[in-house]
Amino acid sequence: MPAVAPIPRSAPLSDSAVFQPAHALTGRQKAAVIVRLLIAQGASVPLAAMPEDQQAALTEQMAAMRAIDRDTLAAVVEEFCDTLERMGLSFPGGLDGALKVLDGHISDAAAGRMRRLAGGASKLDPWEKIRGVEVERLLPIVAEESTEVAAVILSKIAVPRAAELLGLLPGDRARRIAFSMSRTADIEPETVKRIGHAILGQIEVVRTPAFEKSPADRVGAILNVSPAATRDDVLQALEEEDSVLAAEVRKTIFTFAHIPARILTRDVPKIIKEVEQEVLIKALAGAKGEAAEAAEFLLANMSQRMAGGLREEMAALGRLKEKDVEAAQTAVVIAIRDLEAAGELVMIVSEEEEEG
Repeated sequence: MPAVAPIPRSAPLSDSAVFQPAHALTGRQKAAVIVRLLIAQGASVPLAAMPEDQQAALTEQMAAMRAIDRDTLAAVVEEFCDTLERMGLSFPGGLDGALKVLDGHISDAAAGRMRRLAGGASKLDPWEKIRGVEVERLLPIVAEESTEVAAVILSKIAVPRAAELLGLLPGDRARRIAFSMSRTADIEPETVKRIGHAILGQIEVVRTPAFEKSPADRVGAILNVSPAATRDDVLQALEEEDSVLAAEVRKTIFTFAHIPARILTRDVPKIIKEVEQEVLIKALAGAKGEAAEAAEFLLANMSQRMAGGLREEMAALGRLKEKDVEAAQTAVVIAIRDLEAAGELVMIVSEEEEEG
């Protein structure tokens, strides 16, 4: 409701101006009458919840009025009560009221999006909600924001919670924020409010991961089907750049050589069925070193007749190209991963994974 220019207080009072009939009063004048009556009766009227411009308009209207007779008062009250009785349902005014009504019924992400679209024009105090946010959700914001903004956050939340947050930050960061708090005295209230809305927007945004799996799982999945030379080069580079990530990636890698340690003997027949015989023969025939142990593991856990037939064909192959052997062994690994994804087999957890 727009602010109304006040009626000059020096306006002369006439009998007609003092005792106007109810039908001659404006809606704003009737509202002033009801508010004045409620306050006179000792009722608590939450005027502070109204927008500031409406509070100002009501105050100006009350300042401009003088007196009304009993008949006018009775008529205004009767009209007011009649209006309340006819009212079936009321809706909150503005975005703030709507979000209050819908609190708990819509997601935090949706509420945050609405506040951002409103451009921070909300009249509610965002700090009331921020004060109830868990320390775990505030910590990354305090850690990543500028020291000035972090100082405002710590200044606006409860002292015990601020102390807990400060204690979780690195020493140098905590000292800089504490020093910045000494410079917050002259910040305009509207600026603090805008900061609050921005922080609340960050808190309410639910970040949906772009990827279902972790970086280590994604890198490991790629390296599982990469040539051995590529896999070794990438792991070495990762070790130099980020040893923690490299360790996580190593835990996710499963190669042909890992078969004896990760596959149950009962699942070998399932694997054999999933791989074309020609490919399987190449994978077995070209196996060397640790991979040779994997080949023997597979041959030992299939029927003797099948194993004998495969050995004969392996001997007849002659010399194989290394890239063909790697491709064949990768096909076996992919077949195992497909069976695992389908729930057809469960891979044994390695000691490294258990420690992780």
